Amino acid sequence: MAHTDTVNVDPAKWTFPPFSATVDDGYVYGRGAVDDKDNLAAGLMVMLELKRQGIKLDRDVIFLAESGEEGATEFGIEFMINEHFDKIESEFCLAEGGSVARVNREVQYAGIQSVEKIPYQINLTATGVAGHGSVPLQTNPVVRLAKAMAAVADWPSPIRLNETTAAYFERLAGISPPDAAARYLAVLDPATQAEADEYFREFEPRHASMLRSSLSPNIIDAGYRINVIPSEAKGYVDFRALPDEDIDAFLDQVREVINDPAVEVALGPRNTRPRGEARLNTPAFSAIEAGITKHYGVVTLPTMSTGATDMAYLRNKGIECYGIGPAIDREDAALGFGAHSDQERILISELNRFVRFNWDIVLQIAAEQ
Repeated sequence: MAHTDTVNVDPAKWTFPPFSATVDDGYVYGRGAVDDKDNLAAGLMVMLELKRQGIKLDRDVIFLAESGEEGATEFGIEFMINEHFDKIESEFCLAEGGSVARVNREVQYAGIQSVEKIPYQINLTATGVAGHGSVPLQTNPVVRLAKAMAAVADWPSPIRLNETTAAYFERLAGISPPDAAARYLAVLDPATQAEADEYFREFEPRHASMLRSSLSPNIIDAGYRINVIPSEAKGYVDFRALPDEDIDAFLDQVREVINDPAVEVALGPRNTRPRGEARLNTPAFSAIEAGITKHYGVVTLPTMSTGATDMAYLRNKGIECYGIGPAIDREDAALGFGAHSDQERILISELNRFVRFNWDIVLQIAAEQ
């Protein structure tokens, strides 16, 4: 499965026309190069070669090119599930969500996404008494909201590992320098988690997010004139929940952290995703690991994505879904060459290797043995 849609572009910020697929110095530049036309091209090539080579299969191989992943799932994966699920029902699915990490052109490890956090929005509404700005009030809702947002940001919500994240940190420790390995192993023990988490929160925020349901206060909407104390102030928090999170209980915890009856805490509208986690002891995951060993020669790390993909909808229907991806230089994102950037690109040599990787996985799972 791959999505055909992309995020929008500002052509003025691109060196090459964003939809030209310009080739320069071994790279293909263009919007969607790594999100998600890499998976789209690889999946299509596998289907073409299965036909061209007359490969005999002992199960169906389905190629789904769908739209709407970037924000209109009702026209993409939700439509396919609601209206045409019989056409895509399957045991396993490969899609975006993983990647093979390169540093200084050397492959380090492969991350395979088997579960993802669920996006929600929390709305904070602080209320107080309106008044003249020349007379500060302790009931000022802007101040109440600021304190609430700060409390949410500073709160280390409870740590909870699942099958995927436990395997991730255990395997990551095996390929890391001693100091880092000790921290990754410490996360696996409740008695030593807190110290490792404190380090992660400052220096490795992505790992801190993988340990818990996370909160990021991102928007404040308050006030309309400099000389007016408003009667209301609103804040919006990006809430990424673990797949097994009790949402109502978590919101109660947020209310306790804020500890201010003048601040209302409620879920806001958001295009969220259903729950689901793929198992790691399946023929598909074994085939992926074998493919990584053959083509990349590195360890496979099961990963939980902090972002969202369309695989969540299929997992919710009982399909074991795994996120894969080509080898990408980890420096690319910071340099402006990654997904959603203004110079999005992919190495042609790595796209070719990714096609061969996909091919071997499909043959191992679906070809007659």
